[in-house]
Amino acid sequence: MNLGSLITDTLANTLDVSLPLFRPELCLAATVVLLLLCRMLPVLRHADSALVALGGVGFGLWYAWSDFKSLPAGGDLLAGRQELFTGLLVYDALTAYVRLLLLGFLALYILFTKVSGIPDREDGADFYTLVLGGTLGMCLMASANHLLMVFMAVEMASVPSYALAGLLKGRKASSEAAIKYAVYGAGAAGIMLYGLSLLAGVLGTCHLPSMTVELAKTAHAGAAGGSVMVLSLGGLMLAVGLAFKLSAVPFHFWCPDVFEGAAAEVGAFLSVASKAAAVALLLRVAFTLGVPAGGEAAAQTLAALDDTRHFMVYLVGLMAAVTCTLGNLAAYGQTNMKRLLAYSTVAHAGYLMMGVAAAIAMAGVTAAGTRDAVTAVAFYLGTYVFMNLGAFAIVAFLRNTLRSEEISSYAGLVRTSPGIVVATAVVLVSLIGLPPLAGFVSKFLVFSALVEAISAGAERPLLLVLLVVGGFNTVVSLFYYLRVLKVMTFDPPPAERATEPFPLVSLPGALVTALVLPVVGLGLFWSGLYAAAQLAGAFAS
Repeated sequence: MNLGSLITDTLANTLDVSLPLFRPELCLAATVVLLLLCRMLPVLRHADSALVALGGVGFGLWYAWSDFKSLPAGGDLLAGRQELFTGLLVYDALTAYVRLLLLGFLALYILFTKVSGIPDREDGADFYTLVLGGTLGMCLMASANHLLMVFMAVEMASVPSYALAGLLKGRKASSEAAIKYAVYGAGAAGIMLYGLSLLAGVLGTCHLPSMTVELAKTAHAGAAGGSVMVLSLGGLMLAVGLAFKLSAVPFHFWCPDVFEGAAAEVGAFLSVASKAAAVALLLRVAFTLGVPAGGEAAAQTLAALDDTRHFMVYLVGLMAAVTCTLGNLAAYGQTNMKRLLAYSTVAHAGYLMMGVAAAIAMAGVTAAGTRDAVTAVAFYLGTYVFMNLGAFAIVAFLRNTLRSEEISSYAGLVRTSPGIVVATAVVLVSLIGLPPLAGFVSKFLVFSALVEAISAGAERPLLLVLLVVGGFNTVVSLFYYLRVLKVMTFDPPPAERATEPFPLVSLPGALVTALVLPVVGLGLFWSGLYAAAQLAGAFAS
């Protein structure tokens, strides 16, 4: 093929295939440009940046919903799968689901920040530019199909987050949070980049599906030349970058300090959107490198990758157990509500990783079990949007009313603001995982995936330990979540606090209600979200 034909074919593929499936990301990019123009051009400075951002996200959400609805219902890995931009990205069920989830969250998030008052009108364009730019990187994390895109997507999601952490200008804690986050992020990025270079150097390619084939050849050939050791080291270094985005132990140290120093609105963005994108990238890397996508030699390749999957299962599973346990134990002694929610985020990252470990373990056993495990993770992410966004919204609105984010300042709120106490109880009980709320269904599905994998004999000792650890940590989480409710209901209100109520019949109250109702609804009527999660799970079947 000559150069002219190559350019013509690439251009035709880009215009006819890649760009139509890339429309949500294009909407985000165009909105970022428009927000920058609002900041630069005097004639546009009076435009409401929140409405501009919401309009762009609305168009992206429409395209994302259209793409998701067009997914084939058959449910095999190759159905509807399409590589974009010469293999840099991939469009499949996981991409469509996570992209829809991120854009839906972003629409709710913009409304939340508009009502809460952060950012102010002066900083609005800058704030939403960073938020939309970070979300664009997170969408690319979910669809990365090349090591170059893995690194670029993680950095596109991370760098705006560093600036968002320092949003509260003039506040020492906010500046400290931004610096700490940036330093940790730079270190994790450097380690991950070195690991990617080791993987690419040994396997001779950066294209993830091609790496699967080369990895199988290397595993089949054995440890000649020490290549297996180098690949293991590269995999561990790649795991550092993913663990940083997941705030998984031992790369979680930035999380509580950044959440405490940053605004609650920023904490909500980091807790929900960043978590969803990191879990999607973990699934993408694990399944692309550990499970062949089909072809004549798929069975032989699958058998050759047994050791690789074993390595991944134990790495993800052990990190999940430690992350979940440390997050719940550390949350118990917190006095600041944002720090408590930060450790809660760490703990929930552990639960999500348990589902990922079950999915990887089942990949070599049964396709149906693998799909069920990925479905459980996808469903968990869907409910997590409402649970955690609702929790941080309550913290932000109570901050505006009480001028404090300490748990002790919530004492006696049931006497003046019973509505917000009921909303808080719904969210926190759902985060525990008790029926009949959405969090119960999420944890039940994840634990069911572990039980199914154990019954199938897939990595039985490790997954049995994960099941016990998950149940133990659910009990532990009862104490620190219910302690917040105990302060709100039984402790007497502080004498120096003004008795200004927080009515649910208000704009902030309406937003809190709109976030809390799905937490109840998805616990009782969860078949719709589960059906959508099953489509996402099709990518691994």
